[in-house]
This record gives sequence, C-alpha cells and structure tokens, in this order.
Amino acid sequence: MKLVEGLISFSVKNKFLITLFIVAWIATGVYFMLQLPLDAVPDITNNQVQVVTVSPTLAPQEVEKLITYPVEVSMANIPNVTEIRSISRFGLSVVSIVFEESVPILDARQYVKEQIGLAQGEIPAGLGSPELMPITTGLGEIYQYTLEVEPGYEDQFDAMELRTVQDWIVKRQMAGTPGIVEVSSFGGYLKQYEVSIDPALLNSMGLTLSEVFQALEMNNQNSGGSYIEKTHNTYYIRSEGLVNSADDIENIVVALNGGVPILVKDLGKVTLGHAPRFGAMTKDGKGEAVGGITLMLKGASSSEVIDAVHQRIAEVQKTLPKGLVIKPYLDRSVLVSKAIHTVAKNLLEGGLIVIFVLVLLLGNFRAGLVVASVIPLSLLFAFVMMSLTGVSANLMSLGAVDFGIVVDGAVIIVEGVLHLLYSEKVGQKLSRKEMDDVIIKAASSIYRSAAFGVLIILVVFIPIMSLTGVEGKMFRPMALTVSYAVLGALILSLTYVPMISAFALKRDIKEHHSFADKIVNAIRRAYQPLLEGALKKPALVAALSIGLLIASVFAFSTMGSEFIPDLEEGDLAMQMAIQPGSSLSESIATSTKAEQILMANFPEVISVVSKIGTAEVPTDPMAVEDADIMILLKDKSEWTSATNSADLVEQMK
Repeated sequence: MKLVEGLISFSVKNKFLITLFIVAWIATGVYFMLQLPLDAVPDITNNQVQVVTVSPTLAPQEVEKLITYPVEVSMANIPNVTEIRSISRFGLSVVSIVFEESVPILDARQYVKEQIGLAQGEIPAGLGSPELMPITTGLGEIYQYTLEVEPGYEDQFDAMELRTVQDWIVKRQMAGTPGIVEVSSFGGYLKQYEVSIDPALLNSMGLTLSEVFQALEMNNQNSGGSYIEKTHNTYYIRSEGLVNSADDIENIVVALNGGVPILVKDLGKVTLGHAPRFGAMTKDGKGEAVGGITLMLKGASSSEVIDAVHQRIAEVQKTLPKGLVIKPYLDRSVLVSKAIHTVAKNLLEGGLIVIFVLVLLLGNFRAGLVVASVIPLSLLFAFVMMSLTGVSANLMSLGAVDFGIVVDGAVIIVEGVLHLLYSEKVGQKLSRKEMDDVIIKAASSIYRSAAFGVLIILVVFIPIMSLTGVEGKMFRPMALTVSYAVLGALILSLTYVPMISAFALKRDIKEHHSFADKIVNAIRRAYQPLLEGALKKPALVAALSIGLLIASVFAFSTMGSEFIPDLEEGDLAMQMAIQPGSSLSESIATSTKAEQILMANFPEVISVVSKIGTAEVPTDPMAVEDADIMILLKDKSEWTSATNSADLVEQMK
C-alpha cells in the first residue's frame, strides 16, 4: 500500500506534472469521444451467415425438399456452429447458420462458401444457385426511402418505370457508399421482355420451343475477334449482337424454311412483362410505390454511415429524371439523435443534481466543485476505454451511468480532508507546505475506504459482464461503461483530487457551522434513538429483517418483467397478416385500405408505408400474406387524438 501512499504524495507535491497529466487526459478523452461510434441501441444480432436461393418456379414443398434440405445438410459439418435454421417459401429458400461469437464473421462466411459448392451439386440443374447474403444484421436497415412522383408528372412514371429508375440509377449510384454493403430494391415491377409463342404457329412451322430458346440465346450476345494491325494503327474487332429493343427480339431468326427466314415475330408477340414478384410496397393509400433499403456493413458506425448516405442521396437526386424525388421514411439518424439527446439530457441533469447534493452536504462550496469536477473527467476516461474495447455510445451503454456512484471514491477522499482540517487545524492559517502535508496525511489514511468502495461497485457488475448471447450484447456495454467511469474516478481520486484539493481549498481554517451541519445533526438526532433501541432488542430487529426479506422475495416473484423497456422512436410499426394462401394483389388491396383508414382518421399521421412480402435482398423473408406497415407520426405536441402512444395505438386498433 506504500505505492498508493507514494502516488498520493507525488501528486500533491508535483502539481504541475499532474496538471499536465490531466490536460493530456482531457485531450485524449475528447479525441476518443469524437471517434466513438454512435447508435441508438446495441446490435444484439447473433453471429450468423445466411444463404439464399431464389427459384421462382418452385412451390414451398419443392423448395424445402430440393433446395433447403441439401443446403442444411452441407452446412451441418461446419465447425463452431451452434444452430442451423431455415425458411422455405414459394420460390425462396433462406438458411441461417449461427456461429459461436468467437468466430470472426469473414472466417464464418468462408466456411459457408466452401460448403455451398457441395450443396450446389445436390440441387437439380436450373432450380437456383445458393448465394451468401450481405454482411449485415437486423439493425442494418439504416435508411429506407421511396421514389416520389411530383404533381404533374404522374403520367410519366408507373410502377415499372419507377423500379427501373431505382435499379439502374439510384441503386447503382448508391453502390460504393462507405459503410453500405447493399441496397435492396422493394416494390414495383422488374422489367422483362416476354416472348409469347403461339403454339399453332410454332407447330405449323415444324419448330419446337427449345429451338426458339436457342435462337434467342445465341442472338443476344456480343463477341470479340481480336484485332488487326494496319500501318500505325490497331483495329479491334467486335461483333455486336445484344438486343436493345423489342423490335430487335422480333427480328431474330429462328430457322430457315426453304431459304426464307422464320423470325420470332412470325411465331408470336414480344411484349413488356415483369419477373415473378415476392413482395410489393404501397404508400398513403394511393396504391403501389417503389423504394429501397440501404443495408449497413456489420460493425460499422451507423452515425458515420448515415452521414455518408445523406451526402450520396443528395448527389443521386441531381441525376434523377425530372419529377422524381427520393423521400426517406425511415432514417436511423433521427433515432440516434433522439437517443443521444435523451442520454445527454439525463447525464446533464444527473450531473447537476449530484453537484447540488455534493455542495449542499459537504458544506463547502470549493470541496463540492472539486468532487464535481471528477464527473466529466471520469466520463472522458470511460469514452477512451469504450473506444478501445469496441463499445458504442448508445442508450444502454451511457444511459445507466450513475454519477453518484462514480464520485464515491472522490467524496470519501475530500470528506477525509475536510474532517482533518476542521478537527485539528481550526483557527490556523496554513502555509502551502503545511496544507500539502495535511492533504497527504488525510488522503493516505482514508484511501483504503475509497478503494474498497470502488471495488465493491466493480464486483457487483461482474455477473453482468459474464452474460453471453443476446443478454450479454444488450447489458454488457452498460456494465463496462459504468466500470470504466468508476475506475477512472478511482485513478483521479488518488492523483487529481488530492492535488486539486491542496490547491483549491482555503488554507485559512475558520470554525463555521454550515447548513450541511444542520442537516447532518438533524439526521443524527433522529437516528441515534433508533440505533439505541435496535441494540437493546437484537432478536426483534433480526426477526423483522428476516420478515422483510421474505416479503421482498414474495413481492419480487409477483412482479411483472420484460427484457428491456419500450423504446419510443416517435413512429409506430404495425404488422398485417391476412389468410394464408391469399394473393399478392389481395395483400396490396388490404394494406392500401388500412393506409386509407389511418390517413383519414388520425391527423397525427404524416405518412403510412407498407412493405409486403420480401425485398430483392430477403433479409426478412416474409410471405406475401404478411406486411410491415410503418406509420410516421407528427411530434407529440401536435397530437389531437391522444396524448400518449398507448392510447393512440388502442384507437388505431
């Protein structure tokens, strides 16, 4: 323990060095605070890799038998796998392979990629190719938007044209945004050219469908022919055969009949069609809409990524056809801003309350400020450690910081100093050296109590730090952040607090009776009779204590519980499910009707967006009978139908 006493003595006697140390402490803390990833809540998604296979022609039974089962079997031999689960729907198979948390995600994806080759050999040709899903998580959908048609341009853009703009302009320009791993299109019709063959004409020409397929395939490709050197120049040879329009398809030669070419248009019609749809999007009760979902790379900082998305969206908007606007309906920056505002407000209010109580009960304004100054410094230390250990700043990690606990060690040190000053040095005007000696003596005699108090606090958080799985991801950041802050406060209590106390506290010690003394004396007068009575009847006190313990255990067992409290994001999410086996058209009609009801009856609603079924990248593979409906609301100050979310939800139901 002489090491700690030596540290205290060194800190008091070398004020300039400790001041430089604190300046470096502040600079480092501010730097890491600015680098700290910001988010609303911790990402609790487990360590998983998803394999998706699209097969538009197969019913769910065939998808399960011919695709999902072979993929699951091939993944069963991968090491460190804790769970394999799957979903088989019409035309879609999604297999999720969950790994132990210690397995790096890139290693996990490599294991799965190797096994996909084995699974491909078991899947009949032409039924689909298994592919890895993007490296994202359940919280990766940080920016969702729709393509809005401005008034006066409605006749220029239908659902197919909007989807074409989304796929060929917006999505392609969004590629390469830092932190974005994929942009998934949702809604509209994926444009295709369809060749409708007349069986009677085909039979009359003596041809088969396979010959038409072959002709279309062979006549829709470019090829190269190397190059020719001529004098000083090189001429590259290329054959252009890619079709550019429906007319090109119609004029493809299928066969020759007596030297007369038989063209595709002689056998049927070429029309615009669309690929089979597994989902759709509607908005505001006005029918179908088209939009996209940006997927964030796993582990990226959502605040930085969303800033990059905003910049790229502004650039993409300039290139869109006239009359189209990108309009977001889910922007993670709004939620992050609300969460960080809530955390900052709570931390500020909590800090001010602690400062007020410290100044009031310590009975010394300067001493109260000395202890209060530990609050921001310990928080800066926590920011440094959070950044180094990969803990993001969010509602869970920072929302539980209790400054009363954090400054416990500093309070003990300062209280010890004040007690020694006003019990032994009253009426004296101490020199600088005498003041230093008093501080060293007081801090050295009391630091054990400060360290022991901090140790108790850290031990309390050890069970939380040992949590694993979803619970660990949710609550470990909170335990780590508080522990970092408490540890930082302990370091400050043994260095900074003795130094600043020697510098800031008055050396002219005069006897005084503060308001704090009156409070403490009043508490002592009320407490002393209770203590004396308890000491006279120990059996009764023990019995009452045991009775209270039993009663509290019973009360705890009857209390309700939940994993985490509700987090009001400002908007509402509703799920729609209609009868299994219903068509996509029926889902679209139902969601449109629900949107119309919400828009007509609730002035609080700004917009309603329904995502039916599955997006292009099936991170959430829902059936076409299911829909996620986002209800965007005005600020609560503008609500008229209800005063809180619970009442509003009940009315909407």
